Amino acid sequence: MTGQKIAIVGGGAAGFFAAIACAEANPSNEVSIYERGSQFLTKVRISGGGRCNVTHACSEPRELTGQYPRGERALISPFHRFSATDTVTWFESRGVPLKEERDGRMFPTTDSSETIVQCLMAQASATGVKLFTRKGIEQISARPGGGFELHCRDQTIECDRLLIATGGCRAAGSAQILKSLGHVVVPAVPSLFSFHVPTPWLRLIPGISIPDVEVSVLDTRLRERGPLLITHNGVSGPVILRLSAWGARILHERNDQFRILINWLPEFGEEKIRRLLMAERNSHPNRHVISAPLQSVPARLWEQLALGAGASKDTTWGRLTREQAIHLSRALIRTELEVDGKSLNKEEFVTCGGVNLREVDFKTMQSRIVPGLYFAGELLDVDGITGGFNFQAAWTTGWIAGKAMAGDHEET
Repeated sequence: MTGQKIAIVGGGAAGFFAAIACAEANPSNEVSIYERGSQFLTKVRISGGGRCNVTHACSEPRELTGQYPRGERALISPFHRFSATDTVTWFESRGVPLKEERDGRMFPTTDSSETIVQCLMAQASATGVKLFTRKGIEQISARPGGGFELHCRDQTIECDRLLIATGGCRAAGSAQILKSLGHVVVPAVPSLFSFHVPTPWLRLIPGISIPDVEVSVLDTRLRERGPLLITHNGVSGPVILRLSAWGARILHERNDQFRILINWLPEFGEEKIRRLLMAERNSHPNRHVISAPLQSVPARLWEQLALGAGASKDTTWGRLTREQAIHLSRALIRTELEVDGKSLNKEEFVTCGGVNLREVDFKTMQSRIVPGLYFAGELLDVDGITGGFNFQAAWTTGWIAGKAMAGDHEET
C-alpha cells in the first residue's frame, strides 16, 4: 500500500484511535492530528472523575447497542467488528490492564485517566503520528481532483483523506464547516445531565445516595430505575443521567422545565408500604417516627418525607394519624419534584446531535456525500447512556475510520 497524507481534525479519543489504527495499518501513511486546544485528550483526562470509564463489560453487540438513545441500529455492524471486548484487548496488549466494577463499568487498574492518556500518546508516537496543538481549522474545502485543503489562521494544510472527530457539534464553527461540505447537521443538545431542583427541603439533605429508585417524567413515557444522588442543586446519579440521555430532545423542547416523580421504594407497592407503616405503629408505638426509617430509606431523607407528611419531630408511631400515614406512604412511592433547569458536568457532558447518520457509511465511516471524508466519535449523531458507552463508540468508529483511511477496510 502506498502512503497518503491523512489529516485528523480533533485530538480526542476518536481522533487518536483513528490515527493509531491508520498508521499501524499502513506505516507509509503520513498521519497528522490537528487539535484546536492547548492539549490533547481533554475529555479522557477528566472523565469518570479522573479515572476514565474506558468501556463497559458487554460483549454482545446487540445488547451493547441498546445503550444508545441515538445510533442504536447504525452501531450494530461496527460493534461486530470492534467490540468492547476488542477495546479491552487493545489496551491490555499495550500494557494497560482494565478492571470491571460491579455495575459493569471498566476502568484502568490504576484508577487514573492519565494511564489511558499516556498509552494513546505513546502509541501515536510509536506509529509516527504527527501531533499539532493550537491548530484550529477554520475552513475546509474539497479539491476538485480529490483531497482537501484545511485553512488555519496562519497556513493552509493539504491532505488526501480527512477525518473530522471534533467531538460534540456544539460550536457554531464545527456545524458551519460540516454544512459547507454538504452535510446535514442535526442540532446538538445536551445529554447526560443532572436536574436542577429548587425544592427547599431537598436542599437540606445534599450528599445522600439511594441505590435503587425509580424516576419518571410527568406527561411522558420516560422512566428509569437505578441509583440516585441528591446534590446541592437537585438530583443526579446514574438514574438521572440515563433519563436525561433518553429524554434529551424531549426535555430540551420543554426548556428543561418539567416535573418528575420519584419512587424511593420501587420494590414495594403503596398497599404493602401502608402495611409496613401499620406494623411499625403496632410494634413500636412509642418510637418517634422521624427516627425510625422504613426499609432502606436514608435517615435524613426519611425525616424530610415524614415532616412533609405532617408528622412533627415529637410524633410517635402510636400518634401518627391515618391521614399522615397515607401521605407518608404516597410520598415514599410518588414524591413529585419540579425541575427548573439542568446542571452540566463541566467539559465532560455529552451532546446528542451531529452528522446525520444516513449520510455516513458505517462500514468505513466515510461520508456518502464527499469521497475521502470520514467521521468518528461524538461528532456523529450518536450518543450513549452513562457507563463507558460513549467512549466505546469513539474507539469503534475511530478504529473503523482509521483502517478505512489506510486502505485496509476491505480486509477488516
